[in-house]
Parts: sequence; structure tokens; C-alpha cells
Amino acid sequence: MKCRFPIVCVASLLLIGCKADSKKESVKTNPPTEKWLLGFKKTDTNPILTADSSYVFTNPITNNEVQWQKADVFNPGAVVRNDTVFLFFRAEDNPKAILGGRTSRIGLAYSTDGITFTKYPTPVLYPDNDEYNKWDYPGGIEDPRVVETPDGNYIMLYTSWNKEVARLSSASSKNLKDWTKHGPVFEKAHSGKFLNEWSKSGAIVTELKNGRLIAKKINGKYLMYWGELFVNLAQSDDLLDWEPLLAPNGELLQVFKPTLNEFDSHLTEPGPPALYTEHGILLLYNGKNLTGQGATLKFPEGTYCGGQVIFDKNDPTKLLDRLEEPFICPSLPHEVSGQYKAGTTFIEGLVYFKNKWFLYYGTADSMVGLAIKE
Repeated sequence: MKCRFPIVCVASLLLIGCKADSKKESVKTNPPTEKWLLGFKKTDTNPILTADSSYVFTNPITNNEVQWQKADVFNPGAVVRNDTVFLFFRAEDNPKAILGGRTSRIGLAYSTDGITFTKYPTPVLYPDNDEYNKWDYPGGIEDPRVVETPDGNYIMLYTSWNKEVARLSSASSKNLKDWTKHGPVFEKAHSGKFLNEWSKSGAIVTELKNGRLIAKKINGKYLMYWGELFVNLAQSDDLLDWEPLLAPNGELLQVFKPTLNEFDSHLTEPGPPALYTEHGILLLYNGKNLTGQGATLKFPEGTYCGGQVIFDKNDPTKLLDRLEEPFICPSLPHEVSGQYKAGTTFIEGLVYFKNKWFLYYGTADSMVGLAIKE
């Protein structure tokens, strides 16, 4: 079913869908579109989190004080604990450095309404004088995604950036404030074949239980959709070390690819943790429009918008359906300015809170935005 979206599609999870705008549109019967779409509306409080030069932190590598969130705060992960939303945001320190040239650290903020947040004074995860320094420094630790484990602990997947190769890494915590690093997630898999390959954006498959998104095993394994240009798939026994699934030729299995002349013509990058539902595994992802040949004219070149796809719950490599239009795109002034002026709504944090879905996203690599599904 093809749906037309202005900027935000209004649809209910497992309840309400979008109506086809023409009888000539093809209708896919497996799964029914109205059974899996998520729709969101941006709040009038946006942006909900911005940079603040008053926060100071002693860099353990240089022993110098740095204004660790002076430049930008963006690309947040989120999790609910008790009656509170905890937001993990990427913070950059030096506003004079060009895009990609700053050091990133992960900050923590909390909120009892999901909208107004209070920041902790210092970052909770950052480059340090440790065995992971060679992966994490000088670029830093980027783009956190956090999930709760079945035993009540927490896993964070993030990008280690040493300004040479981006590597997807993991950390664990019992209280959301104190984190233990475990290094690149592909270090041990396939004899280290993918350790030095570019890897980012791990969206672990979760299931909504008692109002919280809990990591879920499928066929005895935890699963993670990951990648940047393409969506790949990996499996794990412990959520810390991951094994990428391979195609018959021994290369990475690509389960979802960009669509030329559409909003995701350049890349398809996983967003928040994926959702296991009775109708399939729903993945919200970030699609980037190409520049030049192959780009769509519906959106500015280079723009990041949010899309949705659904995979077979019994065969998570099998793509069932793709939303043909993005459900969220840059539309507010701060979403088309800042570091990335082509425009960005980079979706990364998703929680179910007070009987609503809260979607947290980065805006133009500079601020944090929020959209809510009633």
C-alpha cells in the first residue's frame, strides 16, 4: 500500500493505517500496512536539548578542562527506567572544528515527562586512558543506542571513532550511569575479518514488555540490524560480541538497500532499536537522498529523513514491505541549519512512555528533537 505523507504520517501502531490515495495503487496483503506503521508528530517544544558551554569536564587523556558540549548535542538514544526517561546524547566540544573533526562524548539526561530534561554534569562514556583508546580517540564516542536486557541490565551500542575507521562498539551497565566498555563488536567474529571495516548504527531487536523495550532472542539468538550505506544483520549470544551474517560469497549479507530516485537513494542506516511485533520486525531507519544522479526531486539533495521497513519475524533476513514515503523529514529551522545544513532528522531513540511512543532524533548534527505518537 502506498501512503502519501506531508511530513509526518499519522498512524497508530498495530491499529490505524494510511489510506491509499488511488485505487490504482497496489495493495500488499502480507503484512497489512495498517498493522505496523508508526506515526509521529513533532512537539512544539523543539528543540528539547541544545549545546551548553557551561558544562566542564577534565579530559583524562590530556588532563585539560574541556567544555564537552559547547559545540553540539545530537543523535540520542533513550531508555525508560521506572517512571523516568533517560536520554543518552552525543556531545561535541569544539565549535571551531569542521564536521567530523571534534571529539564526541556521551552525555546523560533524565526526564519525568519525556520532554523537559535535566543533564548530568559530566559525560558517562568518553575516550579514556584505557585499552579502547586506540578505537575511541581522538574522534570520540558517537551515536548511542541503548536497550534493556532480559535480566534488567543495559547494553549500549555506539561508534568508536579514531578518525581513521568507524567501529561499532558495545558497553554494559547496571544503573545507566556507570558503563563498562567491551570494545568493537566484530573483533572476534569471522577471525576478525570485519574488525577494520567501517561499521556503525546497531539497532538491536527488542520486544515491548510491560511498557519497556527488552532485547529479544529469535531462534535462540539476539539480532541486530546495522550498517550505514546498507542494512546488514548480525547475531549474538550475549549482546556484546556480534557475528555478522554473510552472503554465499562470504561478504556481508545486505538485507535492505537504498532505492534510487527515492528519499533513501544514498543510504539506509538503522535508527532506534527494532521492534518485534506479531506482524513482523519493524525497523525505523534513516534514509539519505543522493546528490546528483539518482536523487529524488521530492526532497533536497543530501537530506536525511526517517523511513520504515518490516521484516519477517521468523526469517529476519526477509524484507516484507517498505514505506514508500518518509514519515519524518526536516521541516523546522534548526533542522536545516547547524553542522549539516542539507537538513537532518536522524532518528535514534525510541521509548514507550506514559502510553505513548516518544521518538528522539538529532537535528542537523546540532540539537535534539522530539516527536510523539499519541
